[in-house]
Amino acid sequence: MSSDRNNFRIITFISQFAINMLVPIFVCSFIGYMIDDHFGTQIWFVILFFVGAAAGARNIYVLARKSYRDKGDSE
Repeated sequence: MSSDRNNFRIITFISQFAINMLVPIFVCSFIGYMIDDHFGTQIWFVILFFVGAAAGARNIYVLARKSYRDKGDSE
């Protein structure tokens, strides 16, 4: 039973990493696409894609740091 619980915890952790990285990229890319479409430009998609990637990387860093800190408290 403990193994199943640990497996679910690992799957949840991996899912959180994926969501925390992909959502900002998709949202910023979509906003950049809409701005480019509205104004007829081609640069905002690229700029906001990298802003989303930076935000996703920050989210991953915060999640990993919190997880590491929580792991250290339980030992």
